[in-house]
Amino acid sequence: MTALLIILAAIALLFLGYVFYGSWLAKQWGIDPKRTTPAKEMKDGVDYVAAKPAVLMGHHFSSIAGAGPINGPIQAAAFGWVPVFLWCVIGGIFFGGLQDFGSLFASVRNGGKSVGEIIKSSMGKTAKKLFIIFALLVLILVIASFVNVVAGTFFTAEGAKMGFVTNPTNNQTTALISVLFIILAVIYGILTNKCGVKTLPATIIGIAGIVVSIIVGLKFGLAMTRTTWIILIGVYIAVASLIPVWIMLQPRDYLSSFLLYGMMAVAIVGIVISAFTGSAKFTVPAFNNAKLGSMFPTLFITVACGACSGFHSLISTGTSSKQLDNEKNAKAIGYGSMLIESALGIISLIAVGMVYSKWSDGGFGSPSAAFGAGIATMFGAEGTTVYNTISALLTLAVSVFALTSLDTGTRLSRFMFSELFLKDSEKTWKEAKGARKLLAHPLFGTTLMVVVGCILGGLSLSQIWGLFGAANQLLAGIALMAVAAWLGEVGKNNKMFFIPTIFMLAATLTFLVKTIIAKVQAVAAGAPWGDWFQLVFAVAMVILAVILVIEGIKTFSKQGKKAK
Repeated sequence: MTALLIILAAIALLFLGYVFYGSWLAKQWGIDPKRTTPAKEMKDGVDYVAAKPAVLMGHHFSSIAGAGPINGPIQAAAFGWVPVFLWCVIGGIFFGGLQDFGSLFASVRNGGKSVGEIIKSSMGKTAKKLFIIFALLVLILVIASFVNVVAGTFFTAEGAKMGFVTNPTNNQTTALISVLFIILAVIYGILTNKCGVKTLPATIIGIAGIVVSIIVGLKFGLAMTRTTWIILIGVYIAVASLIPVWIMLQPRDYLSSFLLYGMMAVAIVGIVISAFTGSAKFTVPAFNNAKLGSMFPTLFITVACGACSGFHSLISTGTSSKQLDNEKNAKAIGYGSMLIESALGIISLIAVGMVYSKWSDGGFGSPSAAFGAGIATMFGAEGTTVYNTISALLTLAVSVFALTSLDTGTRLSRFMFSELFLKDSEKTWKEAKGARKLLAHPLFGTTLMVVVGCILGGLSLSQIWGLFGAANQLLAGIALMAVAAWLGEVGKNNKMFFIPTIFMLAATLTFLVKTIIAKVQAVAAGAPWGDWFQLVFAVAMVILAVILVIEGIKTFSKQGKKAK
């Protein structure tokens, strides 16, 4: 019954946050349904393409979700369920939702430009360049981390039969269904954008295609080695980031969102069943002494996407703002999606609670495996058909969203890499001169980011993931500061940003400084490459962040003097 009370309380509080706080923010900032959005004003058929609210919601939600709201809360459960619950709810309403909604709104009012361009308008050109460099470092970690996650979910051990196989393992099933998903997305995109098929009938066709793909994947599989998958994933995300959004990004993310909605619905049904039948028991203690470290700042770094994520600001300003058809939908897409993700974080907490003893003893290879097993346990005993089927489908859903975050992240890196080398008077790479024309070319930036990300992704995930959380949360603090500075510049209320900005910067910089101290000691004792990598990366991000914070303080000081 504890699990049922937790999810009901979370849903009620998040709903109230959306209705009251979300609406208050929209009123404070002046959301205007009559104002033309960049998706319509700057339509180019490639990046600026107006999408129906349901389609954009699917893209945005699928892109921000990834594996973060599953991995983070499950790992943070070591602190107990109460701290994780409170941070997911409070963080989602007052931190993450504020950042996502504010970033989307600011980008829409700035021609669909990135956070870097928003920073330039209020903090100057130097701050813009520094932010883009910082964001690109984070995106390299995003690509590396999720390439590793997806390849690890798909791969078949060397020496086994490669190609199409019968009686597939979970990995082989997930691999084939994911490939079929990509084909299905292209078909959906052509039907809706070139053949004139309306959203509802196209959605019915798409959902039917998902069902067929799952049935085929449960009977057949696709077997390849981990290295082969890394190469193929790299090629896929490079192509997906260069082609028009209506071909792949919009339809794939929209269709993928149904898997995520379905996964959450199955989980809630399972929670209700277990509450009244006792088929599974929630055993996470309310509070616990975690081996992860002190609660501050570790809890807030570990939960990550379940409460607040800097990566969301890049999606809001990189792809979603270029597809928003009307400002009135910004609240649902920017703020609402974050609160749904917080609910997913609570579901992940409950899922691991059903198998907590096994998880604590190291009985699962990854948080996503514990997530699938925890929900499957609510429906049947381990080894039964219903258990195996639900566990396999949930593993598939996690993989699909990691892949979605991957191709969106690569597209974002293309935008930002080009922005880094363009002058103010140059709108595209075609207007640049000399070496800058090559550096700003979409193919150059995409290839470089994908190659570096895939090389790092082929190495140990633990060495990459150790920095991802801190870098991601630090980006959130800087994005909150950037939106607050822009709101102040245009004369709108920005006071609601001050406490979240200060808190996120304090937590992440504290964590990174502790990481640097630990890695210096490790290097002095003869550490392997991973410690050197984390040390250099952490130092670079702290330096960039401190400079950006100083620029932000100067900006707020000037705005304060003007107000007086």
